[in-house]
Amino acid sequence: MLSLSVQQIITHYQLLPHPEGGYYKETYRSSETIAQNALPERFTGVNHFSTAIYFLLEKDNFSAFHKIKSDECWHFYSGQTLLIYIIDTKGILTTVRLGNNIPMGDTFQYVVPAECWFAAEPAPGSNFSLVGCTVAPGFDFNDFELAKADILMKMYPQYEAYIRKFCRR
Repeated sequence: MLSLSVQQIITHYQLLPHPEGGYYKETYRSSETIAQNALPERFTGVNHFSTAIYFLLEKDNFSAFHKIKSDECWHFYSGQTLLIYIIDTKGILTTVRLGNNIPMGDTFQYVVPAECWFAAEPAPGSNFSLVGCTVAPGFDFNDFELAKADILMKMYPQYEAYIRKFCRR
C-alpha cells in the first residue's frame, strides 16, 4: 500500500484548517432536520440529524479543549494512535487511545459524550492521525465552545498542566 504524506492527504481530501487545530472536511450532513422544540434545551436552533467529518492532526499539533452539545463518535482511519483527553461532566479526566495498536490499548471507535471538555493529540512517536467524527444531532458551530484556559483552570485546577498544554487562548 502506498503511503501518502500529510500534505498529500490534506490536498486529496480538500481538508481545511479547523479552529480547534488540525484539518477537517465535512463529508456528510443529513438532509433532514430536528425542530428546536424536539431537542434538549441546551440546543438553540434546528439541527440536522447527523454530520460527519474527516479530521487530521499531525505531530506537534493538537485539537484544543472544546465541547459540543451532542455526542461525538470518533473513528480511526489511518496513521498512528490519537490520544483524546476528556474531562467529563463530573470533572473526571480520561485518556482514550484511538488507533489500531490493539495490544497498547487502542480502540477503533470512541464516543465523547455531549457537554464534556475534550482535546486530542497524536501519541508520542506518531506522525499523524486521520480520523472521522460523527455527531448526532448534527454538528453546528453554534453548538461549539472553545475553552479559555483561565476559566477551565478555575473549574479543574487539578488538570492545570493539560489545560495549559491544550488551550489556544
